[in-house]
Amino acid sequence: MSTPSYALRDSMTMLRRNLKHAQRYPSMTISVVAMPILMLLLFVYVFGGALGSGINLPGAANAHGGYVNYVAPGIILMAATSGAIATAVSVCTDMTEGIINRFRTMAISRGSVLTGHVVGSVIQTMLSLVLVIGVALAVGFRPHATALDWIAAFGLLALLAFGLTWVAAAMGLVAKTVESASNAPMPLTFLPFLGSAFVPPESMPAGIRWFAEYQPFTPINETLRGLLMGTPIGNSAIVAVAWCIGLALAGYLWARTAFRRNVQR
Repeated sequence: MSTPSYALRDSMTMLRRNLKHAQRYPSMTISVVAMPILMLLLFVYVFGGALGSGINLPGAANAHGGYVNYVAPGIILMAATSGAIATAVSVCTDMTEGIINRFRTMAISRGSVLTGHVVGSVIQTMLSLVLVIGVALAVGFRPHATALDWIAAFGLLALLAFGLTWVAAAMGLVAKTVESASNAPMPLTFLPFLGSAFVPPESMPAGIRWFAEYQPFTPINETLRGLLMGTPIGNSAIVAVAWCIGLALAGYLWARTAFRRNVQR
């Protein structure tokens, strides 16, 4: 068997390990999924009336119906970022509880450990997105997307989850404790708040508006909203894909360097 075949086999083994951990200890997965759902319910039923009537929403038939259609893509985007927390925690747990020392004595591909975490987290994130979208549909979200639009939307979300998971894995590797690992990805999870997820950037003060327009999650959100709701996308799709690829590459290089440094101790 060739070296790439061994690496693939070991990566699949680590993926099964990661998924079994998630199945046996579902509390982290549940908390990660629950947060976007709670935010959706909060913004639709508590803030939706005021926000929907206070801003000019594209294609809004009424305040409530228009706002749920506006905010749902942002909540879906937020759900795609939430899996980063679980990844950072699981990677840090492996690094601090001694299992890596056990892996060092085994004839396995070193990179398969991180690959299992990353792929497993992406799978869990995509499954959680299905649940969040289901809740959004139940509370009145009515997308206009075709089958191809949905495929493109899920592809974009998977690419984003892949990039953020590598970044979160690197954070888990450099964290000293599980607690610090769980806090490190929080800015990534809530960065969509400072974008176009909940209100248009045009409604923000000048300084915050500039940040909202040029931070990575705004073009991603605008692309997702355009695919699901038919709003103009412009060049946001190119920028969104570039940001996702950049996050994945930067996260991978950071994680690889941190993992090698930890393994060689």
